[in-house]
Amino acid sequence: MPDSFDMDLQSIQEARRLAVACREAQRAFATASQETVDRICQAMADAAYNAAARLGQMANEETGYGVPRHKQIKNEFASRTVWASIKDQKTVGVIAHDEQRKVMEIAWPAGVVAALTPSTNPTSTIMFKILIAVKARDGIVVAPHPFAKTCSYETVRLMAEAGEAEGMPPGLVSCMQHITLDGTQALMRHYATSLILATGGTPMVKAAHSVGKPAIGVGPGNVPAYVDRSADVVKAAGDIVNSKAFDCSTICATEQSVVADKPIAAQLRAEMEKHGAYFVNAEQKAALERTLFFPDGGINARSVGKTPQALAEMAGIEVPATARILVAELEGVGADYPLSREKLTTVLGFYIEDGWRAGCERCIQLLKFGGDGHSLVIHARDHDVIMAFGLEKPAFRIIVNTWGTLGAIGATTGVMPSMTLAPGGIGGAVVGDNITTRHLLNIKRLAYELVPPPEGAYTHASNGATVAPDVAAPETIEAIVRRVLASMASEQDRRP
Repeated sequence: MPDSFDMDLQSIQEARRLAVACREAQRAFATASQETVDRICQAMADAAYNAAARLGQMANEETGYGVPRHKQIKNEFASRTVWASIKDQKTVGVIAHDEQRKVMEIAWPAGVVAALTPSTNPTSTIMFKILIAVKARDGIVVAPHPFAKTCSYETVRLMAEAGEAEGMPPGLVSCMQHITLDGTQALMRHYATSLILATGGTPMVKAAHSVGKPAIGVGPGNVPAYVDRSADVVKAAGDIVNSKAFDCSTICATEQSVVADKPIAAQLRAEMEKHGAYFVNAEQKAALERTLFFPDGGINARSVGKTPQALAEMAGIEVPATARILVAELEGVGADYPLSREKLTTVLGFYIEDGWRAGCERCIQLLKFGGDGHSLVIHARDHDVIMAFGLEKPAFRIIVNTWGTLGAIGATTGVMPSMTLAPGGIGGAVVGDNITTRHLLNIKRLAYELVPPPEGAYTHASNGATVAPDVAAPETIEAIVRRVLASMASEQDRRP
């Protein structure tokens, strides 16, 4: 029997076992008090935060992506910052009461969450998903990317251990170890699975949306960064280079192309070079195109999350040892311009457009070519230009005068801290939010009568007779009872 067949069977069986165990644990946890839920989540957040450096190192060594120190920062964000953003939210019992409308909102868990996680941000995404799920009293089974299964399992293991020490039912938080496509499909399709939360590449997200279960799927972001003539160009240059270099561009909200307003383009380029941007020539650009992408446009996984020097070695070109990112000047967007695609590595496109309207059109082209609905960065001090981008651009995160990488996830801005950024309907997702606990929580509504039904609602369908709306009056009740008894007697007389 082929080994691959054995692996598929093991993975499918593991998915079934974990899903069933998670459902049993979740049913028990559904009655937990708010105090218990918060104590368990606090313990898991602390355990993840304390292991942030070790898990970041593990993720880097296993995947070969990014920078260990930067992965530590993401882990710290996904544990402590994410927990701080949700810890005071009520997720048990009555969570809101509108006395005027006489409606009570009651929290109800979604159930078992199947969490698909990426290789680019494996440990931080898992920390975040576990915390928002358990806060909602959901169970969660993680199906990690096979390139990151060891660091992913270790992250889940230590958080589950910390939670169970505080009274969390065993099995509420778990992780698959035998990872195959068939096993992940089995987890998503299993009857015990209530909701799918998928973060990763386009094929993964499409698979999550195709199994007939409620799914929140988020995919690529081809994020443009427009720098207006009104911008603080020195700050913008530093923000862009630092953001693009952060963890070698493995966060989906990282800048993928700069769109520079013509009057400040030369200054922006010079300032970016001061921060370690190396602008490649035409020959080097062609070599990078061949290295980063296959002829069909598919991304070469070997190029993901690499330093400029590693990419240069792969491409057979030379770049300075001081280069932090590589920048390629581009003239168009689309299949004929491979570097106009999303590049999950330290390569950045560079366009020059004259005026914010032309810059706007270029940004829209880039979004439509692979990042519809995701994110956009704008550097400007002209409020009218900023608002024009906010009102008109097809992106659900418009990040102003900061890093795209950390701004979109909520580390340097006021948006909800999250490692899963939804692109809305135009990007193929059910929402356009930074995903958090409220997306994994169902709300029951207890609603009292405010006004009586309209008079016409009492009309009898068969004979058009109207029943008096004042059904509480004794004479009305008596009349109704007499009619019902008479009807019953008549029916009884007709029976053989």
